[in-house]
Amino acid sequence: MKINFPRIILTCTLTVMSFANASAQNNDAATEAKIDQLVKKMTLEEKISMLHANSIFTTSGVARLGIPGLSTDDGPLGIREELKAGGGWAPANLTTDSATFFPNGSAIAATWNPSLANRYGIAIGEEARARGKNVLLAPAFNIARTPLCGRTYEYYSEDPFLNSQLAVAAVEGIQSQHVAACVKHFALNNQETERGRINVEVSERALREIYLPAFKAAIEKGNAWTIMAAYNKVRGEYCSENNYLLNTILKGEWGFKGIVISDWGGTHSTVTAANNGLDVEMGSRPPYENYYFANPLLDSVKAGKVSEKTIDDKVHRILWVLYKTSLSKNLPAGSLNTPAHSKTVYDIASESIVLLKNDKHLLPLKTAGLKTIAVIGDNATHMNHLGGFGAGVKAKYEITPLQGLQNALGKTVNIKFAQGYRARVINPWQKNKNDKDVDVNKPDPALIQEAVNTAKNSDVAIVFIGGNRDYESEGRDRKDLSLPFGEQALVDAVTAANANTIVVIIGGAPYDINKIKKDNHTIVWSWFNGSEGGHTLADVLTGKVNPSGKLPFTFPVALHESPAHYLHTFPGDSLTAIYKEGILVGYRWYDTKNITPLYPFGYGLSYTNFAFSPLHTDKKDYKLNETITVTTKVKNTGKIDGKETVQLYIGKLGSAVERAEKELKAFKKVMVPAGKEVTVRLSIPVKNLAYYNEQSKKWVVEPGKYKVMTGASSRDIKSTVTISVIN
Repeated sequence: MKINFPRIILTCTLTVMSFANASAQNNDAATEAKIDQLVKKMTLEEKISMLHANSIFTTSGVARLGIPGLSTDDGPLGIREELKAGGGWAPANLTTDSATFFPNGSAIAATWNPSLANRYGIAIGEEARARGKNVLLAPAFNIARTPLCGRTYEYYSEDPFLNSQLAVAAVEGIQSQHVAACVKHFALNNQETERGRINVEVSERALREIYLPAFKAAIEKGNAWTIMAAYNKVRGEYCSENNYLLNTILKGEWGFKGIVISDWGGTHSTVTAANNGLDVEMGSRPPYENYYFANPLLDSVKAGKVSEKTIDDKVHRILWVLYKTSLSKNLPAGSLNTPAHSKTVYDIASESIVLLKNDKHLLPLKTAGLKTIAVIGDNATHMNHLGGFGAGVKAKYEITPLQGLQNALGKTVNIKFAQGYRARVINPWQKNKNDKDVDVNKPDPALIQEAVNTAKNSDVAIVFIGGNRDYESEGRDRKDLSLPFGEQALVDAVTAANANTIVVIIGGAPYDINKIKKDNHTIVWSWFNGSEGGHTLADVLTGKVNPSGKLPFTFPVALHESPAHYLHTFPGDSLTAIYKEGILVGYRWYDTKNITPLYPFGYGLSYTNFAFSPLHTDKKDYKLNETITVTTKVKNTGKIDGKETVQLYIGKLGSAVERAEKELKAFKKVMVPAGKEVTVRLSIPVKNLAYYNEQSKKWVVEPGKYKVMTGASSRDIKSTVTISVIN
């Protein structure tokens, strides 16, 4: 697949993305009147019937009034296959419900490209619309607090600003197709260990500065129509019945007008949940009439424990969403498995792949004279559209790395495959009596020897290792950062057998690759990159695509250096996780504590080189209502066109309160043709320099001096200037 990049970008200004539906959260008087009339016509029983599931993914409507139910779908990797009616989770085995497999959340984050997040949203929204779904359970963007979290692959990054920019873009894309985005999981679902019972204790400042910004942006700027309450507790109250989160902040401060949906089985009460902000209860198991929001809620209203006014508000919210989706005018037909969707997958994947090391300049592969390639490792053939516990997609197709290389080079190069290791995962929900005697991480000597023999007789060896969708899974966290399946032994053996060994790691979260970084000269990081993942990876390895991905989270040298683990607050004690690190999450911790990571946040190499000019600000002194404009130039000093991400960090000098050494405040990805220079302009409102003051309960911009830094990662700062903020 050929990618046509623009040849030059003259000026780039970072602004908040704004699409056609950005103001749709505002009331439409005519629609409000219709909703009020419908609510008045409904019986109490009909109202209650709309507030809980009637199957795994649907709720009831009111047929006599022409009101449809909600039809949700389990994103975010793609539109789930249809389930057998009344058959629980059993598939319907249709031939018409395959869908496009989209790159995972951390892959989208690694693009550092909101326009691609928007294209993802449009495409998956079109597929949901084609399948008749009106609520897509995506995107998920909880902060990556610990690299062990089983859903790191699904979430986006460790940074609230990066998450916010991508979340807004994805939400607006999804909802452009008259499908409600359901942002999740609200809030502080940062671990899977005991996720259904863990209580999170977090400072108000960390809550506001780190864990809520992406949700706030998704609601206020992206105009998300639905939101999913998390399983966990916050400050002693389950998120599905947390008055402070749902009523005070979400519906009060942010003015959210849509539906708060429970996670499946995440409701724990009737009266408390109903009065504290939950609108719809979902779950997986019948009998649905016994759900908290079914007959028990009807009884509670009749007993005066929940007012009918509260019920009317919930029904009103559902109808408000329905008028934007199923009952909206000019409803799009949607589309499924189109070439355009495959192109979107390809483009996201192509900008997500991260070049970690290329010391020998073995990449891009020099195909002239290349006769044999040894492709080694189970991840070269492993498909990731299904696997693990939770969201998956019955992909129309998925190109594996081996297929991608064969399609790209198979006519001129002899490609030989060796499995290298067995990727066996013992899932707790699939465990049998013999599994306890199996060491799934023990190297397989026979497979390694086969790999060595294959590598010895090849010009180049490419070893594919990492995790997969069974190993990184919802429902559990990893035990450590070790590479699974005896992969390190395989890499060591193949590297010893062939000096031209390239290591490709596929995964959605950090791993311990210290030894590989030390011993290997060529390292590429890829992701669960969707239906076109194999084609994209082949094009990166052969140079048709110049890698431009940047890491969306920090890779620690050792797990104990990661803040939650350094402070012994993961997975928590006595079912309580105290977020002692406060605002120092991810790179904020490493940079402030001066701990050198294995790979820093925002890191990623290219096949070319870029030079940054000194940055300039439009002024030296700024008032609170002004905007800082930063200008820098990026020159491509190599011979290959490439994309670079200019990252802008700001740090307060001499702060009266604890601050991170630096915080990401703006970024822009630009194409720079070989030998050319482009100008990049970044805009940061001074109000975005605020911290949350817990005493006054207000955002405060501290007067004084600030460092403004541009760089290629949080640790690769190219230029710094000092500005002042004055009252």
